Amino acid sequence: MSQALHPMLNIAVKAARAAGSIINRAALDVERLTISTKGVNDFVTEVDQAAEKVIIETLLTAYPGHAILAEESGRTRGAKHSDYLWIIDPLDGTTNFIHGLPIYAVSIALAFRGKVEQAVVYDPARNDMFFASKGRGAFLNDRRLRVSKRLRMAEALVGTGFPFRKGDNFKRYLKMFEEVMQHCAGVRRPGAAALDLCYVAAGWYDGFFETGLNPWDVAAGSLLITEAGGLVGNFTGDADYLYQREVVAGNPKIYAQLVQTLAPYTRVLKHPEPGHAAAAPDATQAFVDAAAPPPRQTTRIRKADLPAGDDTPR
Repeated sequence: MSQALHPMLNIAVKAARAAGSIINRAALDVERLTISTKGVNDFVTEVDQAAEKVIIETLLTAYPGHAILAEESGRTRGAKHSDYLWIIDPLDGTTNFIHGLPIYAVSIALAFRGKVEQAVVYDPARNDMFFASKGRGAFLNDRRLRVSKRLRMAEALVGTGFPFRKGDNFKRYLKMFEEVMQHCAGVRRPGAAALDLCYVAAGWYDGFFETGLNPWDVAAGSLLITEAGGLVGNFTGDADYLYQREVVAGNPKIYAQLVQTLAPYTRVLKHPEPGHAAAAPDATQAFVDAAAPPPRQTTRIRKADLPAGDDTPR
């Protein structure tokens, strides 16, 4: 990367590379990993935890007054009420990783007063660094990114992710999948939402949709898309997507057509109307409280014991 980076973005790049080094070393011998479960088909390894630790330490060393929202440790680190919030997924695509499938990434975003301003998604298997600063464009290594120019859904390649958690509404998803699949050129599901969003920004996908995502899955990728000229929203087309567990993205034309298709399936949480109960003063903490995962099982799981299915946690 030859261009000068915003200082906060530069620190995020440094943190992502440090995490990527840990992930690449572990990828040389995934058979030796200790794997725990957060839920059905939802795995975590000591690599996730070590990568998250080095990311947080790097960020807080540079900015000790900033807040942290991380997939594995939540908001236990950093300041609690800072205007600056780092949103971290240390290893997006853990199931791919533990099966040796090299489609996974480190995702780091910085939000200021709820708006994402810096973003890094690092693909350590390919040494590809996607990054963006608000108002300064999106890049892959030294190449400027732009979304695709396709106009018609019939020509569009669309990315998605399958539901995998117990209790997910599979029938609802299959209806959405059928609607989209019948109208586009193809649907792809690699298994790492952070990279899926980068592929939209790069123009490799024309659009993307998924349900059940968390802020750390989409925060960085969403800025990359908007800085590359694309659009991101919830299924109704509103910009309120970060904490809504549904997201649709694409170049402007394909985005509009996907929203039209997906709007009937929205599950957007309604905000209180004037005169009703006020929203939580800290929306991020409210999300964390509502989405807190069940206690992690501590039993050791061998890779050979894992199910052969393709449902990849985020």
